[in-house]
Amino acid sequence: MRKLSRKHIFSHASSQIRTVKDRTLLKLLILPTILLLILFNVFPLLWSLYLSFSNYKAKMPIVWGKNPKMLGIKNYVRILDDPDMWEQFITTGKYVVMSVGIEVILGFTLALMLHTKIKGRGILQILLVLPMTMSPVIVGLMWKLFLDPNWGAFNWLLGLNKVDWVQNTNINFYSIVMVDVWMWTPFVMLLSLAGLSAIPEYLYEAAEVDRASWWHKFVHITLPMVFPTLMVAIIFRTIEAFKIFDLPMGITGKGSAAPQLLSYELFRLGFHSWRTGKAASLGYIMLLLIFMVTAIFVKYLNKAKQ
Repeated sequence: MRKLSRKHIFSHASSQIRTVKDRTLLKLLILPTILLLILFNVFPLLWSLYLSFSNYKAKMPIVWGKNPKMLGIKNYVRILDDPDMWEQFITTGKYVVMSVGIEVILGFTLALMLHTKIKGRGILQILLVLPMTMSPVIVGLMWKLFLDPNWGAFNWLLGLNKVDWVQNTNINFYSIVMVDVWMWTPFVMLLSLAGLSAIPEYLYEAAEVDRASWWHKFVHITLPMVFPTLMVAIIFRTIEAFKIFDLPMGITGKGSAAPQLLSYELFRLGFHSWRTGKAASLGYIMLLLIFMVTAIFVKYLNKAKQ
């Protein structure tokens, strides 16, 4: 009995030592990842927040106590008092509502069509998903050639004359919305398909027994069950649409035809005028807007889950 108890005590102590070693090793392995996250995410976030309250310019040497000069909230006040900036806020909001709204409607409609048993559904689904697998810059450049009024095929397919969909500032906004819808509607479609596939079949069978119409089943079964997944798609697409830059840049470039979006103004302030402090302020205003809109959507998402 003594030998057994000693063995038991020894094995228990050795297992505890092994557990402590495993935890120490785990911490040592996780520590580099945490340090990298702090270095590449947390530090730039805090540093840009500090610069947003200053007159710092990227080509200005930093001399502690002299440069940059702290301005308080003047950068934020100047942005919010600028009428031209408010036009860009309105244009960005219009872009988000139009692009995300059309993507949700088309994506959900395509998901309903593909959810039925049709021939070649797998191949059709692969073809529809291809646009979202491409780089946004490549998509922008490709559509720039396609929309060109001189040799592009878009006007020819629609039977139009030389309509300049790229450089005409009155219509190139809608060109960018169209390309964004073409590229990201498959994303909404895939999430909607996942939501449709998760609906239990017995709900439809019970509705069939009650002789419910197609519209009744859609309103009371399909839509409520898919709504949380649709909300996830809306959240992701809204965040991306607010800060979209590479797709419009590929289509219009950075000249006078560039759309009046907040992301473009952030680019101009930071890399053309070198007004880094003001650009950082605009970036944090955009971050706050995205956070507020996302918080509203998450609230409705939680209600939908309940």
